[in-house]
This record gives sequence, C-alpha cells and structure tokens, in this order.
Amino acid sequence: MPRLTKIYTRKGDDGTTALGSRTRVAKDSPRVAAYGTVDELNSAIGLALAGGLAPRLAQVLPVVQNELFHLGSDLCFTEEDKKSYQIPQVEARHVAALEALMDELTAVVGPLENFILPGGSPGAARLHVARTVCRRAEREVVTLARTEAVGPYVLPYLNRLSDALFVMARYENHERGTAEPLWDSLA
Repeated sequence: MPRLTKIYTRKGDDGTTALGSRTRVAKDSPRVAAYGTVDELNSAIGLALAGGLAPRLAQVLPVVQNELFHLGSDLCFTEEDKKSYQIPQVEARHVAALEALMDELTAVVGPLENFILPGGSPGAARLHVARTVCRRAEREVVTLARTEAVGPYVLPYLNRLSDALFVMARYENHERGTAEPLWDSLA
C-alpha cells in the first residue's frame, strides 16, 4: 500500500505527471485522460452511493469501485512496464461478474420495452450520470488504444460496466417504485 506523507509534490507544476512506473508524461496525454476519466467515474459512483441506493446496489457498487482502482492501475502502467511490476489488473472474471449482475437485475426489472430517459428517482439519475461518464472513459481508452496497447480486459470491462450502470438505474427506479421516464418519439 502506498504511504503518502505529503499530498502535494510540486512536480506537476510543469504540466506533467508520473505514470505508475514514474515515467513523466503530459497531463493531457491520452493515457492520463483515460485513467483520469476512470477516476471521475469512480467519484460519480461514490456520489450515487452517498445519496443512498437500494441495498443490492449498495452492496455491489463498492466492489465495482475497487475494480475501478484495478482498472486505473492497469491504465497507469504501459504494457511494457507491467512486465516489471506486479499490479492489480482487470481480468475476465470481473467482466463475467458484471454480466451475471446484469442478468440478475434484469430478471427483476424485465426486458427493456422502450427507450428510457435518464432520470426517475434521484439514485437512478446519479447512476445514469455515472453511466455516461463510463461511456466517456471507454471512448478515452479507445483513443489511447489507437497508439498504445492497453490491458486486454480494460475495454470489455468498461463496456459491460456502462451497460450494468444502465440496468442498475432501472433497478433503482424499480426498487423505489418510480416509473421509468420513457422517450416519446412523437414529442
């Protein structure tokens, strides 16, 4: 575990930051943008949790937050640097767990029969915000992957997580007895 005696270092005042291997890169590099957006996603999930969610979601989302730290460490090391460091990484089992969770929650809420608008209960609305941040993180990783290799499960995990957050928002509305706001294609 890292031990931080001081939060500020002044080393980033020049617009650079250190990757996990201590290699310095620009703060707006695609790699930093990718793991920075994953950090933002984790904060959005924390906000949803802090506002109160159905017990099943309150149980599973801290696990997801921990997995997002794995994903962040996966992204803050280059594939080459991972050969020299033992770091937590997102694995196939994490992707499979999200798929199982979606199947479980969908069995409760039923199939999607119409496009829905983000919203409903406050918790569902916060989960929809987290979902859209997750989609942005996925796009940032796609941009990064065009020029640098990324872990094999990073993109599948983010793709499943955004879907899972959508299903979680539906589940939260269901558990709160709040109707899902439906898209009116004729409005």
